[in-house]
Amino acid sequence: MKQGAAQNPTVVLSLAQLLAEQPAEPPPGWIEPGLLPAQGILFVGGEPKVGKSLLVANLALALAAGQDRAGFAVPAARRVLVCQFELPVAQFVSRLAAMRRSLGTAADQNLLVDTRAMGHLLSAPQGLQHFLVAAREASAEVIVLDPLYSTHDQDENDTRSMAALCQSLLRLRDASRAALIVVHHVRKSIGRDEIGRAFRGSSALHAVGDSYLLLTRPSASPAAVELRFQFRYAAPLGPRLLELEPQSLWFSAAGAAYHPRPRRKVEPEDVTQALAGIGQQARHNQLRDQIIRATECSKRTAQLAIQEACLTGGIVINIVALTITSSKTA
Repeated sequence: MKQGAAQNPTVVLSLAQLLAEQPAEPPPGWIEPGLLPAQGILFVGGEPKVGKSLLVANLALALAAGQDRAGFAVPAARRVLVCQFELPVAQFVSRLAAMRRSLGTAADQNLLVDTRAMGHLLSAPQGLQHFLVAAREASAEVIVLDPLYSTHDQDENDTRSMAALCQSLLRLRDASRAALIVVHHVRKSIGRDEIGRAFRGSSALHAVGDSYLLLTRPSASPAAVELRFQFRYAAPLGPRLLELEPQSLWFSAAGAAYHPRPRRKVEPEDVTQALAGIGQQARHNQLRDQIIRATECSKRTAQLAIQEACLTGGIVINIVALTITSSKTA
């Protein structure tokens, strides 16, 4: 009994043993800052045609080449296996060739493509086995799945089905010892502050994801893509903007995203103060524009505020003279 136990590897270790075996500092992530931890799972999502697959292809090439791109740092080159299910292989290779021109041959040996990924379901045992064999053949350190919905036949609105799919993702990660980058769809209606919970099947995904990257098209910068982040282990990262160069198909950093301050309600006191800044009497449009400048509100809000100030007695409108006067001097 004891002899048999001695032949088995030790699975229970003391804290002292764990501290002796582990490095003093955690290893750096494979995409920094915090985007892809070692053997982590990164979910990438966004609205249709926003550029999710292009950005993920950029990240895959940057990882394979060991080069910093799109404002992200890549500490070392990695073996990357791409499993994509939307484009024919020839068309996908053409896309990679366009991106490769600015890299040279740096990624040629480390970027590998599963040319028979289509038709294999991660949710089926034989499909999972296919991806594990491909990962072993590629010696993959990173596996890209683009998009997730093509790897299963489950109901993404059913929590139990999505939980089972997430277990398949964990089995793929653990058996291959690779990090995963998973492109996934988001719900049709999402709030401004939603990131990880914007993905379909979010309650299940939150149990397995280490980081979430959400792409949106900001109305203030229609030519750019805004990235929003949520990390399980890394420090928070503010939104940032990327711009796509259509010839090279590479995204480049375009600075931090700008978000206007939340608008507050314009009070009657704001109206009287705006009027006092002009004088004791002003025309309607003149007062409205002064309120907009002072409070950064919309034209509609300024007009409603003037109406409310009339009702509360803060100002008096002289319809004959088409002017507005403070009630204190009326």
